[in-house]
Amino acid sequence: MIFVGVDWAEAHHDICVLDTAGEVLARKRIPDTLVGVRELHELLSEHADEPEQVVVGIEKDRGLIVTSMLGSGYRVFAVNPLSVARYRERHVTSGSKNDALDAKVLAELVRTDRQNHREAVSDSEAADATKVLARAHQSAIWSCQREVNALRNALKDYYPGALLAFGNSLAERDAVAILSVAPTPSLGAQLSQSKIISALKRAGRQRNLEKRAKEIQDALREEQLHERPKVERAYGVITKSHVAMIRAFNTEIEELEKSLTAGFSEHPDAKIILSLPGLGMILGARVLGEFGDAPNRYHDAKSRRNYAGTSPVTRSSGKSLVVLSRHARNRRLSDAADRWAFCSLKQSPGARAYYDKLRARNKTHHQALRQLANRWVGILHACLDYQVVYDEALAWKSREALTA
Repeated sequence: MIFVGVDWAEAHHDICVLDTAGEVLARKRIPDTLVGVRELHELLSEHADEPEQVVVGIEKDRGLIVTSMLGSGYRVFAVNPLSVARYRERHVTSGSKNDALDAKVLAELVRTDRQNHREAVSDSEAADATKVLARAHQSAIWSCQREVNALRNALKDYYPGALLAFGNSLAERDAVAILSVAPTPSLGAQLSQSKIISALKRAGRQRNLEKRAKEIQDALREEQLHERPKVERAYGVITKSHVAMIRAFNTEIEELEKSLTAGFSEHPDAKIILSLPGLGMILGARVLGEFGDAPNRYHDAKSRRNYAGTSPVTRSSGKSLVVLSRHARNRRLSDAADRWAFCSLKQSPGARAYYDKLRARNKTHHQALRQLANRWVGILHACLDYQVVYDEALAWKSREALTA
């Protein structure tokens, strides 16, 4: 067997190859191109007869180079960069760092301690596509929210009437439509109900037009402090820019959502995932994409919970025992699990009873949700493992009933 460390970068990758005794067999820097990947495979073929004899350590679990190595049959271990930093301290105590050293550290890591790290496995094409779309959809939502936050901060400084009219709904169609035509208090105060109704119609509103137009007009015409004219116009330019970005993000989010739901619904595990309370098309797609569908990735429910970040971390020393939330986790998946737990409270009597029991034990809302999410991840693991849909009665049987 040979052990390979790949320190990847945007333009090039440093390679270090070790034998079973830890002796360096080869070092090389390859470009991040097709030629570079070909050079990597040629280098490894000089020292290994079969792909199964190649064990690779790298600080990422996706990308073209990882896909190439998995497709070639190499065993690839995706190592957390924090772990690599700790292993580096075993080799260099001075704090020095360079790419060639990191490649050797990764090779040594998979040579001696690979059993303590997660082996990267290839998901199906459908799961990978769902993951790409789910992450793009979520990133677009986050970017849109940043624009909304910036818009709100601007409105606080010069246009409080707009905040009164739209509150926390600045990303919705009514706010976008009105702020597009009236980005300043002066223009907002001049809007007639007919103009407001026309703008709302163009944005797609069909019901309660007169009532909503009157509410918006009253709010925009409320007495308020005004900025100096030139400053107000400058803020108006900024507001129009934020509104244009929000409108564009809303459009792209809708398109991404269509593609995401269409792809997810075709996955073989979609029926099982959607059977669990609290998981709809979007959350279900995120959960599938982040967990993946490789059958041997998670040895048991605990490893799946650890990856999701729902399982607690225990620190014990002498008489001291502290239970903390897990900070090293897949944050996208952790966010999805938290939302899943919250949404399940209205759909699953068992989840609601479990949550109430935790709250009665003086758990905070977030602590109870995290523990409920941990329970849901275990239930999901069992459903996928046995390829069965969710059963409320079976999932929330008491321990006494299960052992009877």
